[in-house]
Amino acid sequence: MSDEIRTKVRDLMPTARTELATLVGFKSVADPRQFPPQECADAANWVRDAFAAAGIGEVELIETPDGSNAVVGHQPGPEGAPTVLLYCHYDVQPPGNEKLWHTPPFELTERDGRWYGRGAADCKGNIVMHLLALRALGTPFPVGIRVVVEGSEEMGTGGLEALVQQRPDLFEADMILVVDTGNAEVGEPTATITLRGVANVVVHVETMAGEVHSGMFGGPAPDALAALVQMLATLRDADGNTVVEGLDSGQTWDGAEYPEAQFRTDAGVLDGVGLAGSGSVADSVWARPALTILGMDCPPVVGSAAAIQPRASARLNLRVPPGMDPQKAQDALIAHLEAAAPWGARVTVEPEQIGSPFRAGTDGPGYAALADAMAEAFGKPLGTVGQGGSIPLCNVFANMIPAAEIVMLGVEEPRCLIHAPNESVDPSEIENLAVAEALFLGRFAAIR
Repeated sequence: MSDEIRTKVRDLMPTARTELATLVGFKSVADPRQFPPQECADAANWVRDAFAAAGIGEVELIETPDGSNAVVGHQPGPEGAPTVLLYCHYDVQPPGNEKLWHTPPFELTERDGRWYGRGAADCKGNIVMHLLALRALGTPFPVGIRVVVEGSEEMGTGGLEALVQQRPDLFEADMILVVDTGNAEVGEPTATITLRGVANVVVHVETMAGEVHSGMFGGPAPDALAALVQMLATLRDADGNTVVEGLDSGQTWDGAEYPEAQFRTDAGVLDGVGLAGSGSVADSVWARPALTILGMDCPPVVGSAAAIQPRASARLNLRVPPGMDPQKAQDALIAHLEAAAPWGARVTVEPEQIGSPFRAGTDGPGYAALADAMAEAFGKPLGTVGQGGSIPLCNVFANMIPAAEIVMLGVEEPRCLIHAPNESVDPSEIENLAVAEALFLGRFAAIR
């Protein structure tokens, strides 16, 4: 079966390229302030029709509470067969500064063996991968198939999460493949099994009634900006580890490693600049809390006056690893900031909405079948990684469909530069993932 599936997928790769070019051509940014809503509507209609043509008999557009359209499909399997839900999304990030793109962002372009364009990997490459797998498998499918293609994932407005909570019957499955991540590197089969949550806050510091001249009052006058800087400095130790009072920062990662050299390349770390933290890269990005200063309200350098600042603010992003309660983490961050304020400065901390971390189970029959299929498709054993970001939908699926196994995978390996200019996808990732998914769907039917 493996050779037959491989041959079918390879023969369909030219079609996949053509379809991806069509998909990339839709400027499906789910923000009407930036692009016409018709772009998202056209993309949704194309996706619906493509999955219907691939064998999903019941496919429709369902408007979610945030106004976006989700493509939701279902093809029942044979009597007693399990059901697999295939997730991805058709909306994309804005292109950003188009002057930084080497080729037009909404035009699929091949260069050095990779396919470039906004959404080529995240997540339209995964849509094409699903279509390839279903076509290679052929109808009738050996398992029930549900397809869910979200229309506002990049905006984070929660439309699909709300729909799952309102209509869990549309998403019932034994196995859920959240296809919006990627391998550790090209050709290295990888499942993402953890996600960090988030516990952001905005901190405000006030010390004086207004600005005063730094020459006349500098020294004893309590500088709010200096107070804020001093407070923020307490959130990391000399090695760069996040050290919020009350949070455990010593966890370790026991899956695949993230080589330092690869991380430096992926993150664009300048030569001669060291990495923050005393653990391994994998420990730091997948297993430990991490504090990032997202922004500060203070005078810009250009136009600044010789004045002491009476107030300053900062927005802080706290990433929370699995096993850590995000509410307790946020409370600990607030308490830490309040205790760290010098000179009796007045501190107000505004908590933002929290997001829970996630850990997928790896001991079920679905995961075992997927691991075998990935190993056969790539010729290497399946590895596991975490992801520093969060996908709230995973927790919603886990809460609303508790019996389902959930695994994250996809075509978005580090060189894809998702969300950045010059996003691209390696077509070999689309091919190998499609082979793996088709093999998995066949084998999962046999072991359930």
